[in-house]
Amino acid sequence: MSSDSGDAALVASAASGSEHAFRTLYRSYVRPVYWLAHGLLGNPADAEDVTQETFLVAWRKIPDLQLQGESLLPWLATICRFQSANRMRAQRRDRENTAAAADETLPATVNVEQQVIDGELAERIMREVAGLSPLDRDIFRLCATEGYAYLAAAEELGVEHGVVRNRLSRIRMKLRTAVKEST
Repeated sequence: MSSDSGDAALVASAASGSEHAFRTLYRSYVRPVYWLAHGLLGNPADAEDVTQETFLVAWRKIPDLQLQGESLLPWLATICRFQSANRMRAQRRDRENTAAAADETLPATVNVEQQVIDGELAERIMREVAGLSPLDRDIFRLCATEGYAYLAAAEELGVEHGVVRNRLSRIRMKLRTAVKEST
């Protein structure tokens, strides 16, 4: 840890923009700040994030700091507590939003008839895809199910961009026809 008498000089230098002085303060206090964050959050990854956030805030605010006392640690600890509280609030909010979103995605009732129709449609599409040539199946898999762009699929398959575009257009037309016939 830096000597307490040296903190005032380092703070003054850091406030003037000295990265070297700030790095010295960082090295001196990173461990105590980390352990404070860890004690508040109970999670090493969150503690590391809050430690970094603490020093980012300190870097931004140090030009306006009037050091009270001889050590920078109480000021850093205060920033760390605020950053930890912010993280805990954000995590709580995320959990609540996730729970609310999960509740909204659950259907109020299960429509068995629709599930049977959807299942039959999926089977029909899978039969149509199985009847495609190997190249067409690969194009369908890459573009329709894995989200590849035409150019990326063409490079993956070693064919021209136009081949992928034209064949995928025909595949989609064939599948649309199959879907219409089954309804």
